[in-house]
Amino acid sequence: MDADQRTIYLPDTMINWPWPRAINPHFDDVKVEVDAWFRNFNVLKPESQKAFDKCDFGRLVALACPNVPREHLWIACGMMDIYFLFDDNADFASEAVMKEMVDIILDALHNPHKMRPEGEYILGEIVRQFWARATQSASLSSQRRFLETFAAYLHAVVAEVIDHAQGHKRSIDDYLKLRRYTIGLKPCFLINEMGMDLPDEVFYHPVIMDLAECITDLVMIDNDILSYNKEQAAGCENHNIVGIVMSELGLDVSGAMAWAAHYHAEVQKKYMDGLTKVPSWGPSIDVLVKEYLDLNVMWVRGNHSWHYESPRYFGTKGPEVQKTRLVQLLPKANRKAGV
Repeated sequence: MDADQRTIYLPDTMINWPWPRAINPHFDDVKVEVDAWFRNFNVLKPESQKAFDKCDFGRLVALACPNVPREHLWIACGMMDIYFLFDDNADFASEAVMKEMVDIILDALHNPHKMRPEGEYILGEIVRQFWARATQSASLSSQRRFLETFAAYLHAVVAEVIDHAQGHKRSIDDYLKLRRYTIGLKPCFLINEMGMDLPDEVFYHPVIMDLAECITDLVMIDNDILSYNKEQAAGCENHNIVGIVMSELGLDVSGAMAWAAHYHAEVQKKYMDGLTKVPSWGPSIDVLVKEYLDLNVMWVRGNHSWHYESPRYFGTKGPEVQKTRLVQLLPKANRKAGV
């Protein structure tokens, strides 16, 4: 932040990232289809619909999954709609309501061909339709892993809601542990493995797991850096690595941004080193592992690009902010912002 403490400098964490921006060629067509599907549920109030439209989550997954088939991109877009709806409720709902919502979602995922109870919150039917479609093209192993990681994400968001209600501020280490789940990235790996059947001994190999965690950390640090201004204005700095670092280490915004950028650079190095340690399981498996890793890595560039291309964080000034790296500090508001 500059001398008058009103301008924030956003470090360029991706200057040395070797994978360039790309976007899925099916983006425009799929976005129209999925948006129409979601709107048919008529679930969002005008204010939430406006926020949803600003997110442009279809663009996020099109940037993060530029090489997946059309149907897989549809599933990814549908998943983002569910993320938004759950997160939008987390902004306002109580712990009890969120836990009830988690139960509804998990029941719909485990029973995609069962009609939802009359009078149930519509999210149950949205999830049911999404998962009934996804299971038609997703391998059984990818389905199982999605159910595990998505459940972990849901429970982590509830923990964050409890933290917010109690005014609890986590340490840097505790925050990172929770944030790796609330960022919601690991369930998104479904999109990259749904067309393959990776054996458990491959998927859960320590090197592969470490690489996945590196991707998760890179995405979450970029998200927290680029969303910090929006979140501090909403009073959510305790749920952002920049705010956590400022509090724990006694740094100003500039110092905390530099800390986050250094952490990001260290994780990048760890990832690149990890790629050299990937074992061989034989030609037929190795080609799948390479494809899986090549797909996962695009989440880092895609997420970073989306923050500037979507109006969610910088309005119409995304390209300008990406060039100058400067944003004006937003005034405090009374409403919690989503991540």
